[in-house]
Amino acid sequence: MISVEKAHRIIQSATPDPLSEKVQIKEASGRVLARDVFTPFAQPRFDNSAMDGFAVQWEDTVGASQESPVELTLKGTISAGVEPEFAIKKGECCQIMTGAPVPGGANAIIIVENTSGFSSNNLVQIFEPAVLHNHIRFQGEEIQEGELLLKKGTQIGPSELNILVAFGYGEVPVYQRLKMAIFTTGDELIEPGNPLKVGQIYNSNLHLLTDLAKRVGAQILFHRVIRDDPESMRELLSRALDSCDIVVTSGGVSKGKYDYVREVFSELGVKEHFRRVAQKPGKPFLFGTKGETLIFGLPGNPVSSFICFMEFIWLTCEHWMGLKPLCKVKAILKSNFPNKPDKHCFLFGRLSYENNRLMAIPTEKYGSHMVTSAVDANCILESPPGSSPIQKGDTILANPFPWMNLGRFMS
Repeated sequence: MISVEKAHRIIQSATPDPLSEKVQIKEASGRVLARDVFTPFAQPRFDNSAMDGFAVQWEDTVGASQESPVELTLKGTISAGVEPEFAIKKGECCQIMTGAPVPGGANAIIIVENTSGFSSNNLVQIFEPAVLHNHIRFQGEEIQEGELLLKKGTQIGPSELNILVAFGYGEVPVYQRLKMAIFTTGDELIEPGNPLKVGQIYNSNLHLLTDLAKRVGAQILFHRVIRDDPESMRELLSRALDSCDIVVTSGGVSKGKYDYVREVFSELGVKEHFRRVAQKPGKPFLFGTKGETLIFGLPGNPVSSFICFMEFIWLTCEHWMGLKPLCKVKAILKSNFPNKPDKHCFLFGRLSYENNRLMAIPTEKYGSHMVTSAVDANCILESPPGSSPIQKGDTILANPFPWMNLGRFMS
């Protein structure tokens, strides 16, 4: 049996560095940039109007007022997306729409509300003097050509997607998504919605692990139950090992009569690195490799599977796909936390801010089979081996659930 820290080191040393690929922009959401992205052109690309109004020479409007308007000759109209075919000379103006290029000779925009309005008249009355350069967006004022736009390692969300499209990127270099297989094992497992018979349980682990894998961004190629039959188990696991980057099983790694997973993995050429970790819950936890494929054999108890995925597999997925690992935080306990002299202990908990201090309270349900211990939880609390419980008021390490909004649950 090895420590949690040693288990992390072994898994980390076996995890390949992320590989990159190019994807179409419509497929880029949620992916991570594999290199820096630079601006292919200045933004704005050309001087353009920030308002609907009239392009003028500001000097022509000096002294304009409601009582004594200045009259300018209308030269024409410029709409967004249309290149000007004329310049503005002294005593002239033109209608201009938001985003339209500013014609040569013009050095200010008068908003339409301060004029006699858009019409077919050849003369336009100006009721307020213009200010030099007012309402003109100048070429490159936002960003110049060749400047850094988005850094390598940036995860593409709505804002980043908008920026990339605005600068014309039809495809982007991103880290590859890992391919994952998820299996739960046991003849007693049935799908929700069906009536339970004696000895049966609902297959919650398959849905739990599939949801966690989707949240971290993995591409799931297999997710199904494997019955307690070595032949069917061998066939499915062999296919998964040939086509996936990570294979996750839940159940079948203990010492029960029908726990075949470890035996089948060995027959399929999986190199076992460890199979027990000094932790509670989750002591029967197998990790192996076959080539660059990583194998995680999780315990069948739902709390154990949940915590082992978050502690070990989530971190592995982050590294594999170039995601920035989320940091654990320190919090002050609101109640005692149980400890074991020879085991690293994990419990679901809840974080909150109280009087500008980050506080944590552990669940009162300790059993690894108790799925309701996760109710209202937004983190996993942990402590290294120790001879006595961590006391209320002491500091404890917390791993916030990545899908929780930090500002929301700590308010």
